[in-house]
Amino acid sequence: MSTHPIYPDLKNKIVLLTGIGQTGDPSMWGNGAATARTFVRNGAKVFGCDLNLEAAMATKKRIEAEYKDATIDVVQADVTKASEVKRLVQACIKQHGRINILINNVGRSEKGDPASMSEEVWDAQVDINLKSIYLTCHEVLPIMEKQGSGAVINIASIAGLRYIGKPQVAYAATKAALINFTRVTAVTYANKGVRLNTVIPGLIHTPLVKMLADKYAGGDYEGFVKQRKGQVPMGKMGSSEDVANAVVFLGSSSAQYITGTKLVVDGAITGSTGRTDFKL
Repeated sequence: MSTHPIYPDLKNKIVLLTGIGQTGDPSMWGNGAATARTFVRNGAKVFGCDLNLEAAMATKKRIEAEYKDATIDVVQADVTKASEVKRLVQACIKQHGRINILINNVGRSEKGDPASMSEEVWDAQVDINLKSIYLTCHEVLPIMEKQGSGAVINIASIAGLRYIGKPQVAYAATKAALINFTRVTAVTYANKGVRLNTVIPGLIHTPLVKMLADKYAGGDYEGFVKQRKGQVPMGKMGSSEDVANAVVFLGSSSAQYITGTKLVVDGAITGSTGRTDFKL
């Protein structure tokens, strides 16, 4: 018997998902791939994109191998470019005629404080972590308003809530901005049948962790994993499925009265002092 929650209202819903691909360990699931998988498990139809078409295709094939009745299409798109976002949205509408749920899952972290970070890196961080969300919402929100219904879930990070031990000022700033972008837009669209919420993952064990270890810990993957686990009061990192379950819940009618808020999936790290060695 499956232990996964099933939301019957999601059957045949059309989900537009950015960042569906992943790199790294193919036995693991990235947040975007796991989210696509969980929506498919619930009977939804996924239309996904990624900058890397090969990575997107790998997710598609992996999910189709597990769910023979899956409806999942993928295309290549750079969601920092208005013309490509417009093409992406038009392709989804041509394929399915509607968009019920939009998931903005793209993001990238680069090292640096304001003094050390170049203008080019800063601009690229703003584009991928914030501008991309504006561009998809710019195209999709009018469609959802015309439909009279829709749900948008934007993926932020606890780095947008507090310092988490890495010098990543642009990532932190843009993720904080994303949270308020979602809140303000949710109020604007609250009387139009469209809900917008933010899922805020903490330290999640995905294939991306290996890349982060190379970037922030000199390639010491095991040490980096141990450090991340030690930061979390629960004593472990979360999984991509933890993130996916939060996203799918907010996309379902079980969350029909929830809008303009954030769902933090972090094992209590943002509520802690950063120390886990206290004893009662």
